[in-house]
Amino acid sequence: MKLAFIGGGNIGEAMLAAVLEKRLAVAADIAVSDISEPRRAFLKDKYGVTVTANSRAAVAGKDVVVLAVKPQNVPEVLAGLKGNIDPSRLVLSIAAGVGINTISHGLAHDNVVRAMPNTPAQVGFGMSGWTAAAAVTPAQKGQAKAILAAMGSEIYFDDETYLDAVTAVSGSGPAYFFLFAESLIDAAVEIGISRPDAGRLVQQTMLGSAQLLLKSGQSPADLRRAVTSKGGTTERALNVFEEGGLASLISAAIRAAHRRAKELGEQP
Repeated sequence: MKLAFIGGGNIGEAMLAAVLEKRLAVAADIAVSDISEPRRAFLKDKYGVTVTANSRAAVAGKDVVVLAVKPQNVPEVLAGLKGNIDPSRLVLSIAAGVGINTISHGLAHDNVVRAMPNTPAQVGFGMSGWTAAAAVTPAQKGQAKAILAAMGSEIYFDDETYLDAVTAVSGSGPAYFFLFAESLIDAAVEIGISRPDAGRLVQQTMLGSAQLLLKSGQSPADLRRAVTSKGGTTERALNVFEEGGLASLISAAIRAAHRRAKELGEQP
C-alpha cells in the first residue's frame, strides 16, 4: 500500500518503521510531512522515505493517510487537507481524543478510522484500540488492522466511546507502569541496593512477570496467589498495599484519565 504520514513524531515513526519491517509498504511509496526540517532530514536518512513540509503534496496518490499529529494541531492540519484527499482513500487518525466526526467534518471525508496506540509501539509491543466510521470498507478495515498489528496487538471496537476507556487504560498505561517501576527502584535503593543493580532487578522482574501472565493462561489473581505464601514476605508487602488502598487508588486514577479523555474529545 501507499501511505502518507502527517506528522513524523515518535508514534508516527514507530508506525512507519513497523510497516516497513513487516513489508506492508516500501520506502518509495511512503511520504512523511512534518513541520520540522531536522526531523524530516532524520526520517529521510534513516528510512529512505520521501519527506516534505507540504501535507497536500504528501497525500497525493496515497491509499492511506495517517494523521499522527498532536491533538492541538489537528484543526490546522484538517483545514489544510480539506478537499485534498481522494474520497475513496482511508484516513487513519492516531490523534488522541479527536473523534471521528471531527476528523470527517474537518476533512470533508467519510472513510475514517480512529486508533489509540501506545508508546511500546516504538519497540514492536504496542497495544492499539481502534474503530471505524460506517463508510470504511472491509478492505480498508483490513488495511488499518494490518498497520496497527505491525506495531504489536490491536483490538477493534464497534462503539467509538470505548476509545476513551482504551486511552485511560492502555494509552496512558505505560506511564503507570513506569511510575511503579520507578518507585520499586527507589525503594530498593533505600534498603541498600545500588541503583544500577536495582534497575536490573526491577526490569527483569517486570519483564518476566509480564511474560508469565501472557503465557501461563492464568489470571493475574491466580498468579498473585501462587507467589503469596502464608506468613511470608510477599503477603506482608501486599498487606501494606491493601491497607493503603492501592486498588481503590488505581481505580480512581483510571476514572480520572477516562474523564479527561472525554473532556478532550468534547473540545472544539
